[in-house]
Parts: sequence; C-alpha cells; structure tokens
Amino acid sequence: MFNSIFKIIYFIELVLITAVRSIGTAKYKNLKTELDRSSTPDTILLALNGVGMLVPIFYVFSTWLDFADYSLPAWLSWIGVALFALAAVLLHLTHRAMGRSWTPTLGLREDHKLVTNGIFKYIRHPMYAAHILWAIAQPLILTNWIAGFSFLIPQILQYWFRVGDEEKMMLEGFGEEYKVYMGKTGRIIPRIGNK
Repeated sequence: MFNSIFKIIYFIELVLITAVRSIGTAKYKNLKTELDRSSTPDTILLALNGVGMLVPIFYVFSTWLDFADYSLPAWLSWIGVALFALAAVLLHLTHRAMGRSWTPTLGLREDHKLVTNGIFKYIRHPMYAAHILWAIAQPLILTNWIAGFSFLIPQILQYWFRVGDEEKMMLEGFGEEYKVYMGKTGRIIPRIGNK
C-alpha cells in the first residue's frame, strides 16, 4: 500500500483523469441517442475496461498483488507519468471539442454534429488515443504484471473491435463529409503535412 512514490503519483493522476472524464460527460450522459450501434461485445469490452481501471486501485491500496511486481528503471516510470498526464490533457481536449456529440456507447445523437475542430482537426479518435496513452503509461508507472497491464489489454481489444464499426457508423451518418474528413486526419496519430 503506497509503498512506492509511483503508486501515489498514479493514484493522483487517476483521480485527475477521472475528474476530467466526469466533468466532460456529466451533462451529456442522458441525452437521447438516435442511432445506437451498441452490441453485447461492445458492452463486454466496456466492462473489461472498467475492470482494467479498478485493478490498479486495488493494487495501490493493498499488498495482495505485490507478488507480481517487476522492476523498471525510474526514468521509464517517469515517462509513464508524463504519458498519463498527456492522456488526461488529450481527454480534456476531446471532451471540450465534442460537447453534446459525446455518447457513452457507439451511437449518434439526434442533433449530432460532425466535430472537426479542436483536437479533432488533427486526429479522428482522440479519446481512443488518450485511453491508449493511459494504457501504455500504466505498466510503466505500476510495475506489476496484473495491475500494470489490466487496462492495456482491454484497450487494445476495444480499439481493434470498435473503431472500424465507429467509422462505418460515421460514414453512414455523415457520408461524404466524413469521407473527406478521413482523408485529412489520422485515426489516432496526426498525419504529418496535412492542413
């Protein structure tokens, strides 16, 4: 329990990113979704992500998982701290740009607008990028085979299985406008040289 400075830092960053997420989603969570593409596999992946976020809390506040600890140089853990902070900033920018267009599940709202401003000017899926950064940071900060990787695996699976469906839904909802937007932006990494 808090036997590492990195456990303390992780917990502080987790509280920060949870606050960013809560503020960004609170007022839009119960708005009606017109086109809902949620599925059982999608719900399972979201639940696995939730577990992946809870396991580190258990690790931080107990010693039960300490048997699965590994060592890394401190400089790698500090890179993890920076990546986690970057994930929080990216998540904030995403929610700020999305506003009423955010949905907790795979869907489009009645008055959904294609968001291409802010961070979306550079990448189409900044929320996935933020979560993947967080998932990469976690095993660098929490050097434990269980707690460290508990979020990475569900994130990879969610990205792999969900992004293609999301892009099909966006093409269906926005047609040519989204196709043009796809040509100007990268999925989770900005395209170099595009304006």
